[in-house]
Amino acid sequence: MNQLDYFYATSSITITVSLFILILLLNELCFRAGRYVQDQSDSEIRSLTGAVQAAILGLLALLLGFTFSMSMQRHDDRSHTLIDEVNAIGTALLRVQLLPEELQDEGYDMFREYVDLRVAIGEIDITRREARTKYNQQIGETQNKLWSLAMKATDTDPRPVTTGNFVKSLNDLIDSQGKRNAMLWMHVPVAVLLILYTVFLSSGGIIGYSSGLSGKRILLPTALISLIISLIVFVVIDLDRPKRGLIQIDQTIMVELQEDLQ
Repeated sequence: MNQLDYFYATSSITITVSLFILILLLNELCFRAGRYVQDQSDSEIRSLTGAVQAAILGLLALLLGFTFSMSMQRHDDRSHTLIDEVNAIGTALLRVQLLPEELQDEGYDMFREYVDLRVAIGEIDITRREARTKYNQQIGETQNKLWSLAMKATDTDPRPVTTGNFVKSLNDLIDSQGKRNAMLWMHVPVAVLLILYTVFLSSGGIIGYSSGLSGKRILLPTALISLIISLIVFVVIDLDRPKRGLIQIDQTIMVELQEDLQ
């Protein structure tokens, strides 16, 4: 199992809850460590510790903003590729009317089958690779049938303003499907997420250590800020998990197209 498979096999809720618990534990351990060395520290050490704490929290804010922007951009790109694919299918459907009359019913039947498959695969968890592979094979076979139909229509009517336009729209349809599939695997790099988790945990540790040096426990504010950061981390992770997390791309426009074809 590679790194990507491991991260996608673990739910975003599990990762977030684990991080939240770990940061509280690390905060408590570092608080006790700070209390242990409190008598050996002076105001200069406390001041330096405060500066380190500010630097780590600043780095955490930078990483959160950076990773959130990356995951949000990919989420938007996936939404746009869905819109592009639906538009490409809609255009190809309209141009079925340009085919020879005896081929039009067959074309509509193939498009019904194709859209049904695209809706079905859109509801399958991305980690279920065998099921997705099976559907992708069926989608590829349907595309081949549509292409064969286009070639048959070209033999019957080779004019570019009729079957030629249908062939072009069919090519755009296949390209849009390939682009949408590719976008499913465009993620925030695992290394970036690991750095984010490390800085997140480090921030909890340094807050606890600084509290220990001062001899004053600030458990409630620490737990609150840890919870808020954990929720932001959850959103970052979930946005980056198409067909896997709680935040999903809305397939309504594809479903509406399916219903129109019915």
